Amino acid sequence: MSAPTRRLFGTDGIRGTANKPPMDAGTALRLGQAAGKFFNRGAHKHRVVIGKDTRLSGYMLEPAMTAGFVGAGMDVVLVGPLPTPAIAMLTRSLRCDLGVMISASHNPYEDNGIKLFGPDGLKLSDAQEAAIEALMDAPNFLDSLAAPAKLGRASRLEDAPGRYIEAAKAAFPRGRSLERLRIAVDCAHGAAYKVAPTVLWELGAEVVSIGVAPDGFNINRDCGATAPQKLGELVRERRADLGIALDGDADRLALCDEQGRIIDGDQILATIAGAWHREGKLTGGGVVATVMSNLGLERHLEGLGLALHRTKVGDRYVGEKMREAGCNLGGEQSGHVILSDFATTGDGLFAALQVLALLVEEGRPASEVCRRFTPMPQLLENIRYTGTSPLSDSEVEQAIAAAGQKLGNRGRVLVRASGTEPLIRVMAEAEDAAEMRRTVADLSALIRARAAAGSLKKAGAAE
Repeated sequence: MSAPTRRLFGTDGIRGTANKPPMDAGTALRLGQAAGKFFNRGAHKHRVVIGKDTRLSGYMLEPAMTAGFVGAGMDVVLVGPLPTPAIAMLTRSLRCDLGVMISASHNPYEDNGIKLFGPDGLKLSDAQEAAIEALMDAPNFLDSLAAPAKLGRASRLEDAPGRYIEAAKAAFPRGRSLERLRIAVDCAHGAAYKVAPTVLWELGAEVVSIGVAPDGFNINRDCGATAPQKLGELVRERRADLGIALDGDADRLALCDEQGRIIDGDQILATIAGAWHREGKLTGGGVVATVMSNLGLERHLEGLGLALHRTKVGDRYVGEKMREAGCNLGGEQSGHVILSDFATTGDGLFAALQVLALLVEEGRPASEVCRRFTPMPQLLENIRYTGTSPLSDSEVEQAIAAAGQKLGNRGRVLVRASGTEPLIRVMAEAEDAAEMRRTVADLSALIRARAAAGSLKKAGAAE
């Protein structure tokens, strides 16, 4: 019997426009009821921790989910704005049955999302998400919720930020300090706007902060990990030793060296992997990354005698592969970095602290410490479509296969559908930049043509 399919959950929880399905209060209520029912097992008193970022719509989704969990017989612990990895950590440390993060990560304020964590602090599997969806759709589901005497209660945990701050400081190598370092940090007006600057300051750094004045609307707006240019300017202006840009829920980052140049997730992985390998701390004989990571990273790791295990896009899949391969380091080019010795999910602040520890140890500038390999020329183009995915077209399939064979070992081709939007992502890497550009242009032109044909066919059928 095949596993039930998912219609709500994507590659990173549920996401959509605020106050429209599935990001409306009614769906959030139903999700809370179903997830609460799914994790309500055993005779103990069940509870869930709920965190959020700084979006205005969090004020709508948080109470709706709270009502759903209470109705399922779960006690609810509210912690307010905190990074996604903090919710994963608190789920375990508070011995909760479930953790919830209300956030659309790097998306603009108009969007929101819901991520669920199991009692182990890990993101739910595809099968668990599908089972929760099946409960939401089950007939007479409401009849199985808690009796009046079994309803849960809701309370607020006031010291939740302090718990995360102390955990972050404990992950920094004992005996080292950030004294004499000037660090610029951009919190994207998001979930880490209080905790990230506090951690850096308490470890001894001089901290210059931007993106720390959330108003419900400005999260990720021209700032944070997806727009680190402003941080680069700040680094140069204030002569900072390192710039740290987090996204809205602080589970990913981009760094800027002392010259304001951006350091992406691949370089961060290479930097930490090299240091941990030298110190005997790297487990599993390699690193886990996604199909999007640069071929230059793979060749660099091979030179160190390390393997690069690739997964499909999504830090959840990176985490699953890390556990399977016994690796304690993994991540994505986009800046999700998972350090399983310290956290169960991507944590931008924890990853930045590992890089800072290396800067302190080596006493060299970030432009030298964090440039471990020369990236192979890489080009990515996004193609929006309506209706059926053009990737199901046989002509497109054949063209993709032919392009990969033509590049051979001089590069690679990756064409995939986005897990969160109706987009086809066309990516190519090649030692010859001109060949790379031709490959992307040819494939993109074909996919656009097939997408347009599919759209016209759909419109004709509608008439």
